[in-house]
Amino acid sequence: MADGDDTPQRKLQVANARPEDSGRGLAHVPRNLMAALGIGEGDVIEVVGKTTTPARAVAPYPEDEGLELIRIDGLQRANAGVGSGDFVEVRKAEVKAATRVVFAPAQQNLRLQGSTGALHRTFIGRPVCQGDVVATAGQQRVDPEGMPPNVAQYLRAPAYALQEIRLAVISTVPKGIVQIDANTEIELRPEYEEPKDARRADVTYDDIGGMASTIDQLREMVELPLRYPELFQRLGVDPPKGVLLHGPPGTGKTRLARAVANESDAQFFLINGPEIMGSAYGESEGKLRQVFEEAAKNAPSIVFIDEIDSIAPKRGQVTGEAEKRLVAQLLTLMDGLEARANLVVIAATNRPEAIDEALRRPGRFDREIVVGVPDERGRREILGIHTRGMPLGDRVDLDELARTTYGFVGADLAALAREAAIEAVRRIMPKLNLQERTIPPEVLDTLAVTREDFLDALKRVQPSAMREVMVEAPRVRWDDVGGLDDAQMRLKEGVELPLKDPDAFRRLGIRPAKGFLLYGPPGTGKTLLAKAVAREAEANFISTKSSDLLSKWYGESEQQIAKLFARARQVAPCVIFIDELDSLVPARGGGMGEPQVTERVVNTILAEMDGLEELQSVVVIGATNRPNLVDPALLRPGRFDELIYVGVPDQNGRRRILSIQTAKMPLADDVDLDSLAARTERFTGADLEDLTRRAGLIALRRNIDAKTVTMANFEEGLADSRASVTAEMERDYEQIAATIKQDAAALQPIGFIAPGQLRPHGPKGTD
Repeated sequence: MADGDDTPQRKLQVANARPEDSGRGLAHVPRNLMAALGIGEGDVIEVVGKTTTPARAVAPYPEDEGLELIRIDGLQRANAGVGSGDFVEVRKAEVKAATRVVFAPAQQNLRLQGSTGALHRTFIGRPVCQGDVVATAGQQRVDPEGMPPNVAQYLRAPAYALQEIRLAVISTVPKGIVQIDANTEIELRPEYEEPKDARRADVTYDDIGGMASTIDQLREMVELPLRYPELFQRLGVDPPKGVLLHGPPGTGKTRLARAVANESDAQFFLINGPEIMGSAYGESEGKLRQVFEEAAKNAPSIVFIDEIDSIAPKRGQVTGEAEKRLVAQLLTLMDGLEARANLVVIAATNRPEAIDEALRRPGRFDREIVVGVPDERGRREILGIHTRGMPLGDRVDLDELARTTYGFVGADLAALAREAAIEAVRRIMPKLNLQERTIPPEVLDTLAVTREDFLDALKRVQPSAMREVMVEAPRVRWDDVGGLDDAQMRLKEGVELPLKDPDAFRRLGIRPAKGFLLYGPPGTGKTLLAKAVAREAEANFISTKSSDLLSKWYGESEQQIAKLFARARQVAPCVIFIDELDSLVPARGGGMGEPQVTERVVNTILAEMDGLEELQSVVVIGATNRPNLVDPALLRPGRFDELIYVGVPDQNGRRRILSIQTAKMPLADDVDLDSLAARTERFTGADLEDLTRRAGLIALRRNIDAKTVTMANFEEGLADSRASVTAEMERDYEQIAATIKQDAAALQPIGFIAPGQLRPHGPKGTD
């Protein structure tokens, strides 16, 4: 179709660009549109929404081929005054060379100073117009191979990177759409200036990674009612009034609310829970009413209540009257929203169970959205966002970092990027003259954040969601485990496969196993197996024991277990490893008088494991060397599905373990590991490790400057060592392995059983 000036144009639907394209001023448009407008890749187009902004046209993403979409980033959407899902007109732009462009900070409380040379290098070739907000840096490493020259020139990274700062274009000479070139004079004003046509873009959807589905849910609940209230009037239903965001701290709940307010072009009113509390009678309710009245006057608007659990706790559990009145006031204000059109309340908390239940119903908070811990893909997006303005070294692999940062939330990844940057600064500190006020450009040119900086930062930054429980990213791989091939294969199938490829299980309509019980003699490598499976499945690993969970206070042990499982669900995929399981969950029915603590613990673990089915990607691994003492209710399918016997290794297994244990030991030529493996019958992995250690100690005892360990040292160590598993123990374990499932099915206590009536099975026990 044609406009009055005969300029060809077409309407396209707006969609979000990928995070790596944020801040670059690119628009991915259909190929047929480029042909119709007579433009090539890299040519400038006008994107016309409520206002007009320029962009450089590039080819669509592979998944968008044939679709009538234009993908632009959050800054460009704000510049055009549109949101994702809206329609814009696209036409070829008439671009003039800019003789002068004036920039100023786009955010308040930011003062800039310095030369404009870096700005010139960053924006050369960039089309802008007055009122636009632009970013000083996008991703820094770009390979322009294979792109048309004009695009390659535009996308080529600057000589050194600036941090990401958003600047408003205050004025241009000449007016209209201009392109910055080598002759353009650039002025940078030091302080924020209120633009004539305010376009807010401090936080957009491009600044939020790893929560695409959450954004979609929130948009349909918040953005649609605020921007198109007539839709709901036409359907004859009330628009949603409130959304509750809950999840672990640092996942981006507040940032998400700000992005929604900006993208929906709504006024944003923030209520920090503790700040609303006043000392005088009725002061807190007055402050709350004032915010809602102000929001109603400035509709469309969003009222965001952070930490809502502090101002709306359960009324039955608080003693103060002020808190109860405040909750009642909030309920009244939210119920009275019919008269206040175009107002949505968003609340955030990491303790949804502490909020008054009257708020958690349709009509107040219509939907509750979980903002969870991001998965690997989400972490990669977040890392991309936080390293936009960062000059990265050639060996920095964000995909590798995303894989290794299990359990990290957005705030943790931001801290990781900051710590890595501080590491880079430490490296150039010796080159700085602290007497000078500015840093020489040649020093800045060499500043880059390397892979080693990120690895050093990883040692200091822990995942915040896991600081209350001991978590580790295990370093044990399958290659470090020897002699346990059968147990290894069953764990691979049962844990690694469902966590890495859940679609395969869904395709066949089967559920993955929830729990694995590793049992066998002491020292056979049960703990090592659990660590290896967590490492290979790329999952978090929470290790716990009965002393961590049992407490003398009534009810606290059960609370600790519930907390442990809740935390594991938040940081899924996760492996919970409970060592010495028999001390935590012994068979019930043997207690005297009041139920024992362990009996209540058993009940709690049974209930938690039954509830794991809805929350995928949490696996429980228990280890014990006395499986006959574990409560039989835990050994049924649906709880510990797989009972895996971890026995003593055979000769080939012992040879493999010895080669693993001696991998870093300088061995003399006469050392024969095959002979040692043949002569260490019934030795467990721990026994073989002890043998290797003893041989090394003997070598040092003979000669403190010894360079190698000889066969004679091993012979002497072997004379001092013994197998910790006897032939009788091995027979007993084999008998338990043969009968444990049948015994668990038969041994189901019913009703109250007096002490002595029922005896737990021993190795050869019978009912």
